[in-house]
Amino acid sequence: MKKVLFACVVLALTAFTNHNQHAGGYHVGDVATDFSLKGTDGNMHSLSGIENANGYVVIFTCNHCPYAKAYEDRIIQLQAEFGPKGYPIVAINPNDPSVVEEDSYDNMKKRYSEKGFNFLYLIDEGQTIYPQYGATRTPHVFLLDKNRVVKYIGAIDDNASNADKVKERYLANAINALIAGETPSPASTKAIGCSIKKKK
Repeated sequence: MKKVLFACVVLALTAFTNHNQHAGGYHVGDVATDFSLKGTDGNMHSLSGIENANGYVVIFTCNHCPYAKAYEDRIIQLQAEFGPKGYPIVAINPNDPSVVEEDSYDNMKKRYSEKGFNFLYLIDEGQTIYPQYGATRTPHVFLLDKNRVVKYIGAIDDNASNADKVKERYLANAINALIAGETPSPASTKAIGCSIKKKK
């Protein structure tokens, strides 16, 4: 009876673990996948193709979401602050344009030009990358070290609605921790934003 009960517990734990890995994406400490995605410049881009990187700031974002729009200027500032230190921002639009036309590739190019983005803006065609990372919102941040080990997941800061009232710059603090050879704390926060729009 004990053997049967033990076997049932093992099976249940295995199923739970597998479900979490499938549903949850990456956790802090996991090694993130590289990718090859088309940018607004028409070229294919990967993390490994970025020279002199000490790490990578992968942000899943988009054109239409009010939260994503609210963070655009802050993301531009973060790139200006940390890109030269070897922590480039790589923004990825995970939304399916058949669900939200504003998130189409052509509209991405327009948004890139209008806002003067100083970072890569890529499209997750086929929606294959965001599920691997476990992104659920726009924006949703994944900070990786130079070996693509996940060091921080979550929000950019603690005030999505008002940049002037930010008290905790979660992402900036996490990057500064890596630069100092320290472990980011907190290592994860709750991403606040719009849900990712999946193809129906």
